[in-house]
Amino acid sequence: MAIDPRGADLKRFLQEDPGGPVVMLNLLRFAEGGRASYDKYAKALSETFLARHGGEVLYAGNGGTPLVAEQGQDWDAVLLVRYPSREAFSRMVADPEYQQFTHFRTEALTEAVLQPTTEWQRG
Repeated sequence: MAIDPRGADLKRFLQEDPGGPVVMLNLLRFAEGGRASYDKYAKALSETFLARHGGEVLYAGNGGTPLVAEQGQDWDAVLLVRYPSREAFSRMVADPEYQQFTHFRTEALTEAVLQPTTEWQRG
């Protein structure tokens, strides 16, 4: 299962850029004992890289029992992280310093969804 974005994924992500801010939906399923590893990743991310690249955690929480979902569609954690642009997110994941600790995220997870979202226009 895919855990981390690959080069082709990031290329498509940038090609489909509608412009403006992006909120990344993170759905996470932890490996046995993976929560501690993810916490190391999250600490480094929030202390260094989000501010450097203009990111902000909008929501982070534990998943509960789904009300509506197929079997296997439940998640251990959900995060919403806002970036000023898709380019800012891409710069962050390409940052050599970021690359030194992203292995904590990879080791922590057995499955993940990382989906860009854009706000609906109102009116």
